[in-house]
Amino acid sequence: MTFAPSPIPSRTQYVLEAIKHAILTGSLRPGQALVEVELAAQFGVSKTPVREALKTLAGSGLVVMSQYKGATVRTVDATMAREVYDVRLLLEPEALRRTVRRKVSLESAQEALIRADGAEDRAERSLANREFHRALYMPCGNPLLARMLDEVRDQAALVSAVAWAAEPSWEREAAEHRDILRRALEGDAERASLALHHHIAGFVRRAFPEGDEE
Repeated sequence: MTFAPSPIPSRTQYVLEAIKHAILTGSLRPGQALVEVELAAQFGVSKTPVREALKTLAGSGLVVMSQYKGATVRTVDATMAREVYDVRLLLEPEALRRTVRRKVSLESAQEALIRADGAEDRAERSLANREFHRALYMPCGNPLLARMLDEVRDQAALVSAVAWAAEPSWEREAAEHRDILRRALEGDAERASLALHHHIAGFVRRAFPEGDEE
């Protein structure tokens, strides 16, 4: 697959988003080498925006930079998955509780659920699910809290992509999403928050059971 570069956004941003999309949809697999020359040729750019994009992706946790091996897609193991999901468990239910109490519109979350239900492949469904969760915590009223969740969003999506590749369980997660949203729309902040907590904890427990240290 090839991409035509666009000056807006910048070439670096364009390359960054393209590589991120490939990682989160499984086109680039965990552990796969990210060769600057090859990526530059693929995207029709010089190595400089590729190098800058890889540095940014390393900062967000999707790429690992090594002096000897160069850049590779981050490998997901049980320890990494639990660390990322522990952050989500601490922050995301509270953010949703605040969102519900503020009585803001959750139309974007509803739209994300519809897109996920109608998705034609795993990649499309994964992206829609990311938007669903973000639509729940972004209106929480605390920009710092929302940014903290955004910082682990990509890593959480990578964990989900790896887990789904091993055992597709999106139908179960979709049902849980509908239950979370129903409670939120009813204005029940506590029950919506609790349902979200069970949803996040249940996923990582099923995908990476205790003692499963890869």
